[in-house]
Amino acid sequence: MFETLDIRITIGAAATVLVLLLAGWLWYRRLKSRSIDARLKSVSKAVLTDFLIPDGNSGEIHIEYALLTARGILILHTSNVQGHVFGSDAMQDWTVMDGRRRFTFRNPQMSLFDRIAAVGCITPNVPVDGYIAFTNRALFTKGQPSHAVHIDQLLTELEHQHEFEDKVIEAFLPSWDLLQQEAVFTRMSRLMRG
Repeated sequence: MFETLDIRITIGAAATVLVLLLAGWLWYRRLKSRSIDARLKSVSKAVLTDFLIPDGNSGEIHIEYALLTARGILILHTSNVQGHVFGSDAMQDWTVMDGRRRFTFRNPQMSLFDRIAAVGCITPNVPVDGYIAFTNRALFTKGQPSHAVHIDQLLTELEHQHEFEDKVIEAFLPSWDLLQQEAVFTRMSRLMRG
C-alpha cells in the first residue's frame, strides 16, 4: 500500500514539474515574440539593427533600427523614458517629469535627422524617414513632436501597410542591399583599424 502511494506521489510530482516547465516555456516564447525586435521584424520586409554607416563628414553614425517597408526605409531610435514628456520640434531640450523626478535631454530629433540624411546618401532612390519610438511609459500631454511616436502606434500602422508591400518593396531592394553592404563595410573597416 505504501509503495503504491509513493509511486503516485512520484508520478504526481513529475507531472507537476512537467506542467510548470511547459508553462514557463510558453511564457518565455510569448515574451520573446512581444519583444520590440520580433515585433519590428513581423511588420517589415527586413530589419537591420545596431550598425554604423558613414555620416558624410568623414565619420560614422550609429543606427539603432532600419526597416525596409512599403514606405521606403524607416529609421528608428527607441526611448524608454517614463513620465510626462514635454518637447516640441523647435525646443533644443525636452523635459521628462515623473512624480518628483525631473530631467532634461537634448531634442533627439536632431540626431535622427542626421541618421536619415546619412541613410539617404547611401540610398538616394528610396524614401527615407524616421522616428523616435517611445514606449507607452512616455506620456505626451502637451502635444507630440512630429518625429516622436509611441512604438505600439507605429507597429499598428506598419502592420496595416505590411499586407500590401511586396510589389513596392521589390523596387527598394537594390538600395537596401547597398545599405547592408555599407554597414558591413563600415564594421569591417572599424575592426581592421582597431
